[in-house]
This record gives sequence, structure tokens and C-alpha cells, in this order.
Amino acid sequence: MSKDSPLVTADDRPNKGPEELGEELLITRHLRQNKQPIVEEYPDFSPASHTKSSHNPFMIRRLWLLFAQVTTVALALLFVLATLRPDWIAPDSLPGQAGGALLAVPGPSPKGMAASGTDLPSFRQAAAKAMPAVVYVFSRQNRQAPRHPLYDDPFFRRFFGQPPGESPRDPSPRGSGLGSGVIVSPDGYVLTNHHVIEGADQVQVSLSDGRKASARIVGTDPETDLAVLRIRLENLPIIEFGEPSALRVGDPVLAIGNPFGVGLTVTQGIVSALGRKQLNINTFENFIQTDAAINPGNSGGALVDTQGKLVGINTAIYSRDGGNLGIGFAISADMAQQVMQSLIKSGKVSRGFIGVELQDVNAAIAESLSLPTAEGSIVASLQPGGPADKAGMKVGDVIVAVNQAPSRNTAELLSLVAALSPGDKAKIEVLRNGQRTGLELTVAERPQRD
Repeated sequence: MSKDSPLVTADDRPNKGPEELGEELLITRHLRQNKQPIVEEYPDFSPASHTKSSHNPFMIRRLWLLFAQVTTVALALLFVLATLRPDWIAPDSLPGQAGGALLAVPGPSPKGMAASGTDLPSFRQAAAKAMPAVVYVFSRQNRQAPRHPLYDDPFFRRFFGQPPGESPRDPSPRGSGLGSGVIVSPDGYVLTNHHVIEGADQVQVSLSDGRKASARIVGTDPETDLAVLRIRLENLPIIEFGEPSALRVGDPVLAIGNPFGVGLTVTQGIVSALGRKQLNINTFENFIQTDAAINPGNSGGALVDTQGKLVGINTAIYSRDGGNLGIGFAISADMAQQVMQSLIKSGKVSRGFIGVELQDVNAAIAESLSLPTAEGSIVASLQPGGPADKAGMKVGDVIVAVNQAPSRNTAELLSLVAALSPGDKAKIEVLRNGQRTGLELTVAERPQRD
């Protein structure tokens, strides 16, 4: 050992005499007999002297290899189990496997929706709130079928009998209709579609609680396809009007009605579009488009939001064979409420009228008339002596505004004019020979359409 080495061995110890060695042996034997630890003091001992001996590279390598082998085997077993028996690993997290279950991520439910037992969003509260106010509407009419005069001749009937298809007790064949309606007032007023009760002699309303009552037709408005009925019953469930203007594309909605007469049915979808016009369904249009299933028998039923409030009256569907294709239309509740109030008040809807026949300005017309844009409505004809004729309007004029409100097409112009009160003055702005001209006229009342 070197002189600088901190370790001391037996060879490095200083030489001692026999007497000294004997004393050490006696002391050592005495300590061992008394089971006391033997501690030898070495002059240069320090913990750093054992550092090299405690970190054996060979031992560390063996431990690392052992860890790598155990990890590899564990991963291999996990892969085999996940492939062959995944239900052993997570029996409640894999849908479609034996013992599996579909889990929903918990979260706050939108207003008006309830959380079901499995934490899935549910519209049951909205449906339960609105369904009692939706009714079945049954209509019946006596159809006077055209007959040949000879059928009324007693001599002819004596030899040839009754006309085909005629009953001896009921010479007039009957027609029936089926639709839906919505109770909107505790006084018994029911909103439905005009085409549901068109031409009906008898109308009956059936509630979801089993009660039935004959209904009186308060009034109809063919130009919006709306009608108001009235029934006389106590403790009627009513629906609350919502705010269609607050709807946005993508909002969930429910369609409630009596499709095909199977009974009260709720279907769910979203708002596909808002403010649909120029569909040539009605004269005045403001439709909510939805993909909620609307089928024959749903006409006049309710379109409600997630709070169970009325936002539309189901009216029409786009279909090639009469079935649902996911394109349905409901009249906005705002328009329905305005029409209903007019029908209840006066039995008709009073609208403004200026006496013109119009056509939309397209690109070809705009180019031929040197118009800056393809917007507005061109006057195709005038009613002789009508408000527009008296004000000096001419065929070929392009109407672009009513009382400073811009009109981009015929649908917008009809709505602006219809909103005017008969007898009021109105300023109509037209383009004539490239010049903008203002005409003042007195609004007349729009004739009622049968």
C-alpha cells in the first residue's frame, strides 16, 4: 500500500511486541464473549473509501437485463389478452363486447333537457310539457259528385237502377281528413293548417287524455295555410309560444303530431335552415326547415324547442312518394300568432294591396334594363284603377323599396306591402329609365282568396 492510501491492512500496521499483542488478544476475546461489536479505528478511514466497491458495474448490468426481460414479458401478455379476451382487461369500457356497456361522458345538460338514468341527454321534459296540448283533428265533408241528368229520371232509374257507388241511404259520398292541431289558449282556440280542414262540414278534435269535442271554424287564411278552430272544454292544456327569432341552425327541435293516424308521436331533429321563402307552397312564406320526421297526419302539429315551447306549425314536406326524406317545413310561430290574432278578432286577415303583378329581376332583365344589380321586382301588369295605377306606376318599373325599406325580390315586396294597413299612405320607390323615382299611393285591402 502507498503511503497516501487511506486504507490500513495488517501488513501496514506498525510492529508490536509480544506483550502488546497479548493485551490486544485478551481485549478482543473479552469483547466477543460479551457480544459487543468490534470496532477497529484506522487513522485515515472515510466513507469515500468504499465508493468504488459499492457500485459494481456487473451487478448493475444484471439488474437492468432482468428489468427489461420482465417488462417485455408483461407487455406481451397484455397484448395477447387485449387481442383474445379484451373483456378481462376492461369489462365496462368496450361497447359491443360481452358484458360491455356504452358510457356517456358526464356533463351539464342543456336547458330543457333532462339527464336519463345513463346520463344521456333526454328531451323527455320538453316532450311531456308540449304533448298534452297537441290534438288530433278529424274533418269530414259531403262531396257532391257530378251526376248525369239521366240518373235523376225515374224511368231511367227503373230500368238501370242506381248509379254505381251510390248508397240508397246516402246519395252523397263523404270525404274525410286527418291532421293535427295545437291548443294555444285556455279559451279553447286551436291552431292548425288550412288544408287540414279545407272544405270540411264537420270538424272533431280529440285530446291526448281521451276527451273529444266538436270544433267550430273561427277563420282560415289560405295564403299562409293557417286556420283557427275553437272547442268548448274545461281545464285544457295549452302550449306556450317560444321565440323563433332566437333559433339558430343546428338547434335541436321536436315535431309532435299524429302521423298516419297511429297516435301522438314525437320525432327529433335539428333546425336545418331559417327564413325559407319562395318555395311556392304559400303566398306568404316564412318557413323553418327541419330534418325531424314530418309525415302525413303531422300537418298542423307543433314544432317545439328543447324547452317545450312552440316555435312552428308543421305544414309541408319535400317528398317524391309521400314519405319523409328529412326535409320538412314549419310555419314560424311569429307569423302563426299574428294570423291567429287577426282571425280571432275579425275572422279574416287584413293585408295591404297595391294592385300589381310582379316578376323577380334576374340577370337577363337587369342587363337589358341596364340595372346596377339583379335585385327588385319588375311590374308585369297593373290592376286598372288600382292604387299603383292611380299613383302613376307603369309596366316595366322596377320596385326597389317600400317606405324606405329595401325590397330585393317579389317575396320581400309582398311581405312589405301585406304589412301595410289598408287606407294608409305609402311611398314606393321604383327604377324607371335608370332613374330612381318615388311614388305615393293609398294602400287598399288585399282581396280574400278562397
